[in-house]
Order: sequence, then structure tokens, then C-alpha cells
Amino acid sequence: MKDCSLFIVSGKVWTFGDNCDTGQIVPGRYIPVTDSHELAKHAFEDVAPNFVKEVQKGDIVVAGTNFGCGSSREHAPKALKFAGVSAVVAESFARIFYRNALNIGLLAIPVFGIRKETKQGDLLEIDVTRGIVKNCTRNKTFKFVPYDQFIIDMLAEGGITKYTLKMLEKND
Repeated sequence: MKDCSLFIVSGKVWTFGDNCDTGQIVPGRYIPVTDSHELAKHAFEDVAPNFVKEVQKGDIVVAGTNFGCGSSREHAPKALKFAGVSAVVAESFARIFYRNALNIGLLAIPVFGIRKETKQGDLLEIDVTRGIVKNCTRNKTFKFVPYDQFIIDMLAEGGITKYTLKMLEKND
């Protein structure tokens, strides 16, 4: 078990509304792209054309309800992760996006009330192990149910594949 007591991320906010689907996150025309870094160049291309040019490593996406609905492809969370996004905080997630994000090591955190209380460019700080999101710009704090230890360990390793490989090595 990894000590993740200091598992805190912070970054500038990018806001999106309700029902932001996987086709908005990365357009379907890029499905044939297999290189994650190339895929990242097209994140939010049709809905926020400046996103890829302006996103900074560690930035955080904040959205409304049902984030990541649509297709089940892993392309959407991969595009965000490889564009530099450290976390997606939303009112709610499409279940398949949520699991795909965690599997590749991208934080996906459901937080009720976050979208209405957060604006583009705000600074957020997320304490993953304590279940706290703080909007440093607006001095507002939100709580969420912290991940189980297994998920924290998996995220700390960078996703399910790296976590599984490490566990296999450990058991040899």
C-alpha cells in the first residue's frame, strides 16, 4: 500500500456544462489515432478550440452532470490526461467514462454543487485522500466520498495496467 497522505493536486479550471459527451471531449474522427500524445492535440477541439493551446499541466476540468456520456471508448479520458489535465471534477459522470478515467490514472471526482460555484480560470486544490475540493479563488470548500485504498493505490501507480504489473512483479 502506497502512502498517499499527500495526494493533493491543484490547477486552473476549465468549465464545461451538462452532458458533455465523449464526442465533444475528442471528436470521433480521431478514433483511428492510437498515439495518446497525438490524440491529446484534439481534446475539446470542436467545443473549446483554444483548449489544447492554453491548457497547462495540472489543469482541472469542472463540468455539470453526466460528463463523458456517449461512446465507451477510452479515447476521451486519454486525450484529457495526455493534454495535461490532472482531474475531472463533475456533478456526475457517465459510468463508463468514470471507470475508463480511473483505469488510465486520471482523477474523476463527483462533487455535487461544484459547477455552479466554479468559474473558468478559478484555482482548485483537491485533497484526494481526505475527499476535499477547495476553490481557492472563491474560498469555497466541497466534500466528496474519498476513493477506496485500492483505487488510491491504482491511481498512484498511474492506472490499472501499471498497478497490475507492479502487483505481478511483487508476487514473483
